[in-house]
Amino acid sequence: MYTVTLLAAPAARNLEPALVEALRNAWGGGDALWLSPDEAAAFSMDHVPDNRWDVWTDVQKQGVDLVVQPTAGRRKKMLLADMDSTMIQQECIDELADAAGIGDRVKDITARAMNGELDFEEALRARVGLLKGLPVSTIAQVLAERIDCMPGGRVLLATMKAHGAYAALVSGGFTDFTSAVAATLGFDENRANTLLSEGGVLTGDVGVPILGKQAKIDALVDITARLGISEQDVLAVGDGANDLGMLGRAGTGVALHAKPAVAAECDVRINHGDLTALLYLQGYAASEFVTP
Repeated sequence: MYTVTLLAAPAARNLEPALVEALRNAWGGGDALWLSPDEAAAFSMDHVPDNRWDVWTDVQKQGVDLVVQPTAGRRKKMLLADMDSTMIQQECIDELADAAGIGDRVKDITARAMNGELDFEEALRARVGLLKGLPVSTIAQVLAERIDCMPGGRVLLATMKAHGAYAALVSGGFTDFTSAVAATLGFDENRANTLLSEGGVLTGDVGVPILGKQAKIDALVDITARLGISEQDVLAVGDGANDLGMLGRAGTGVALHAKPAVAAECDVRINHGDLTALLYLQGYAASEFVTP
């Protein structure tokens, strides 16, 4: 069996019952279950529709996300999440660069790397090199003044953890940021790269080995083995090219507001909803959400 989930942005709440019913009837699905009025609904099917992506394209134009996934095992035991532009709204290295007055130079490299146009490790070294001489105190300033959590993140973590799930934050960014974000949102552990400093300023170097695409896969393998769960028990979420490995290995890999080249590689794409969409995908109703 498969579950079809339709999702609208929480702020818009523009999921029309008529759309849900029309699609359910056209695809011969079961009765619709509303997980949140005007925002999220789901119904079951016994096959994946041949015109799935044509319909997906149509409903995207209406501000609605459409996901078709196996019903069995939808509710996951572990969350494996990227940080930049996923659990937070910014790219930390871009914000550091902006504070240093070299924002445009670094943002261009970041965008190209996240879209898979540049080698991640080379791009990271190049960007960190441009930060040489930046006072370490800038990191705390950026955290306090420039970093915002992605909407729905706190509820996602609180709800999954209330149901026994484990949460890991894995980032190609930096531990100075992941440790703070992990503590704020309630992650059980975090992994990232280390910015090197000396005499209170950044050296322009990053600690090795560099955590990139393979390291995120390794985190998935290591943590599931340690917890005694399957990779199918994992919900992974990310937006960049360096996330594709873990998104492909996890039981459910979600491309969240992802770069076009990344979204094209993923069956589960959330372009309109926020992080609470990941709860609806697991079958949670809004009435089950835990507010921290």
